[in-house]
Amino acid sequence: MDMPKATAEDKERFRAVVPGHPDVTIKPMFGNLGAFVNGNMFAGLFGPTIGVKLAAEDKQELEGSERTVPFGPPERPMGGYTGLPEVWNAEGDGDDARARAWVEKAYTHVSALPPKAAKK
Repeated sequence: MDMPKATAEDKERFRAVVPGHPDVTIKPMFGNLGAFVNGNMFAGLFGPTIGVKLAAEDKQELEGSERTVPFGPPERPMGGYTGLPEVWNAEGDGDDARARAWVEKAYTHVSALPPKAAKK
């Protein structure tokens, strides 16, 4: 399985679109990054692609209106996550605002889930 590494620029962009709420933690994951609330990942970075975990209605809206991509390895994408359109990576500030809005929706959805149990 090919694991693309995020560039410093990709990581900077990811951090810029993740909400700055005090309960958000950003952690390294396999050369990429993940954003967590209550131990649950709500957004991740896989190479240049930002993936979000959305409520069913939001997921349907995003996937029905934008050119989303699978999130994760092509041969085994992460279930429940939607990759934000790759074209947004090159289009500038307006698309960062859209990315921030969808990452915020993912945060809102995942923060309402039960906290992840700590590993023993």
